[in-house]
Amino acid sequence: MTDASTTRHANGEGADVGELVARYDEELPARRLSGRVALAVGVACFAVALFVLRQVFWPLSAGNQYYLMLFLAFVLPLVFLCYRGVTTRARADLASPLEQRPDNPGPLDWTLAALALVACLYPVLPVTLGDSGGGFDAFLDRQGSLTGLDVLMGAIVLVLVIEATRRTTGWVLPIVCVAFLAYAYYGGFLPQSWPGAHAGIDFDQIINALYNDPSGFYGIPLDVCATYIVLFTIYGAVLDRTGAGRFFIDLSFAIFRRSRTAPGRTVALSGFLLGTVSGSGTATAVGLGAVTWPVLRKAGYPRENAGGMLAASGIGAILSPPTLGAAAFIIAEYLGVSYLDVLVWALVPTLLYYLGIVLAIEIDARKAGVDAVEVERKNPWRLLARSGYHFLSLGVIVAFLAAGLTPFRAVVYATAVAVGFGIVDAVVRRRGRDWAGVAAETARVLYLSLSDGVRSVLPVAAVCAAAGIIVSTITKTGLGQVLSDLLIDTASAVSDNATVVLVLSAVLAAVAILVLGLAVPVTASFIISWVVIGPALLDLDVSAPAVAMFIFYFSVLSEVSPPTALAAVASAAITGGKVIATMWQACKYALPAFLVPLAFVLTDNGSALLLERPAGDVVWTVAVSAVAVAALAAAAGGWIVRRAGAAERTLCAVAACLLLYLQPVSIALGAGVLAAAVVVNLTTSSSRTREELPT
Repeated sequence: MTDASTTRHANGEGADVGELVARYDEELPARRLSGRVALAVGVACFAVALFVLRQVFWPLSAGNQYYLMLFLAFVLPLVFLCYRGVTTRARADLASPLEQRPDNPGPLDWTLAALALVACLYPVLPVTLGDSGGGFDAFLDRQGSLTGLDVLMGAIVLVLVIEATRRTTGWVLPIVCVAFLAYAYYGGFLPQSWPGAHAGIDFDQIINALYNDPSGFYGIPLDVCATYIVLFTIYGAVLDRTGAGRFFIDLSFAIFRRSRTAPGRTVALSGFLLGTVSGSGTATAVGLGAVTWPVLRKAGYPRENAGGMLAASGIGAILSPPTLGAAAFIIAEYLGVSYLDVLVWALVPTLLYYLGIVLAIEIDARKAGVDAVEVERKNPWRLLARSGYHFLSLGVIVAFLAAGLTPFRAVVYATAVAVGFGIVDAVVRRRGRDWAGVAAETARVLYLSLSDGVRSVLPVAAVCAAAGIIVSTITKTGLGQVLSDLLIDTASAVSDNATVVLVLSAVLAAVAILVLGLAVPVTASFIISWVVIGPALLDLDVSAPAVAMFIFYFSVLSEVSPPTALAAVASAAITGGKVIATMWQACKYALPAFLVPLAFVLTDNGSALLLERPAGDVVWTVAVSAVAVAALAAAAGGWIVRRAGAAERTLCAVAACLLLYLQPVSIALGAGVLAAAVVVNLTTSSSRTREELPT
């Protein structure tokens, strides 16, 4: 590629979207393996998937901790083979062909993989090593009094887990883990008058808590990853391999007729549907942008607005039932409820989130003066008749959950349904004349789906194991309660009024979660926030479901929050827009999701948004919240009936905050302020100059 061409592509001018997506993918730490290594890793991932599926129906008799030790022993070595230790590619070099640059693991990677396998398998090896009794039961019997070899092996696993986390997520989470380890070990050197000071924990006891105790590495986060998350990633891979992603986008294009808002509506609907396939906000934004950006560009959307729309719609994938992000499974485990309960809690907030996106799309279409675009549209009814079976497997998950099945069995059955319909589809396409071809295609889809599903879960597994370091330290030192008390004391220092304390605590908690989420992945952000911030809100008599969903939403929203919003960075790479400007546009589209979660915790009426109240309360609460979302969209977008000035936008913002407090007095005041904003907008001179959106 010539220098001129490279410059043009970097600016998003005449760039091929597929190439831009490939360039973005190359910046990720995952390797693109080739040759025998790719085959070996693929087979290993497939074998791990079979092991996980076996555990669903025939659990290991030795217990869950035994299974988790084996699971970590299988996936941790794969991290070192599938993820780079050092990212050496400079951005300017991304234009050169990827296949010309070998990307297979080197000697150090193979050494670390071998060490990870041995150290993780050590507790379950049936042989005697040194002065340590062999076997899982003997290892558990040494809890609290580990041998030197036990401590050495545990220390190796600790270092390798931190290194695996660095490779998959960057430096921040490993640094946080090291800081917590240092706090656990050196706590006795802190002044005793300081909050959080403790006697200090010996190194062998730290290793014991991480390596032998049924928490640490093998706590709830890794348990959820090894039972729920990996199965849902396999399910998503099956949907993807059977063409569900393409079907959802085609259906979205087919539903909306030719109009200037049709491209934007298509992005919103496609983002919601694609979330069932990926469960990842950034992946959904990238996949969505690859198809819809050319249409958005043709319609006249500015690059930053289009990128913000893609990022916000993609993030909705983590918030949308029935395949919420990984943290949703952890919510179910922490609260001891069914996953179906979590899906129910997420239903109304998801609708409000996408309502905000759709309203922002309508406003942008008017302000930017975008044009209607003629694109090839298929008949929606024919699409549904041809490929509507992709929806059935999603319904199967909900139906089985409602019938009382465990989530992991429900998703396995849903996966089987998806594969079954995929076979029928292959038979129809081949007209039943090529049974050998159908069998080969089915085997290929199954192999690739199982392999892809396990490979996709590797970074989540690393994060969950690392999160065990933090959770174990907080639990052993009592730091969680100290930080919780500190949060409440800070709010109480401003006022002794219970309502003011709750409001300030919620706002401070939201800011803290967002800041934490800028540095660590969503799953880790939720886990840390739950053990640190959760107790503070629970102590203020907020219900556990409300606290969990509050933390979940703000953990997710870090993906669109400047300055490290990965989904916005990915979208900007596709559209060629300015990264920071794209981040702010993404925030504009996602604005309702920043304020609606506050309604969960500020008043008892907020629980109606989680469908935790009688039907009558749910109806009026949802209606008021929808009006508040509309006011937020008007404030962020600068449009009510016509273009809105600073005064109207300020009034709309105030009205939204009052409405979302969900109390009769605040609702009445909010409605009055919103009415005033509409009146001002209607009576203000319509001769305002037309302001174009950023280009």
